Amino acid sequence: MGLFGKLFAGPQVDMAKSDANRKKMRELFNEVVENGQDYKLIFGFTEDIGWFNYGFVHGSKTKIGNLIVGWNDNSQTIVVVPTVPDLSGCGDATFYRRNEIRKAYQSKYPTDAFIIYPDRKGYIGINVCDWLEDEKLYVYVSQEEEVKEFTDFFLKRFQTK
Repeated sequence: MGLFGKLFAGPQVDMAKSDANRKKMRELFNEVVENGQDYKLIFGFTEDIGWFNYGFVHGSKTKIGNLIVGWNDNSQTIVVVPTVPDLSGCGDATFYRRNEIRKAYQSKYPTDAFIIYPDRKGYIGINVCDWLEDEKLYVYVSQEEEVKEFTDFFLKRFQTK
């Protein structure tokens, strides 16, 4: 790759930082999930769009929630643990077992998200991606292979469509 190739390659992943965050994700997940080491992990995020109307101003404000998402093929379970971009802490785990959910599918619009309806009252949308550069909003981790593995797992084992 010549000089121009390097200039136009765009931002590059800092693999040392990514690996350190992957290790922190594992530690946090294992703290709140019994037998956490039995789950594969991926970073995901969810979006909550709040609409507002102030007279002449109409619009929306998006809130981002960072997630550590674990999945286990044998038990056909997805576990979601809320966290923050710097991985300084996490919340309680929520379990989605295949035999206990009402509906699950991969949404293509407006984003490529994995939607799970555990019951008639609520749902969760899990967005996953290879890597996001914005460390203020998202966990900094490169996960191309994990995205493929999670997508395959979800579509084969979880999707109800």
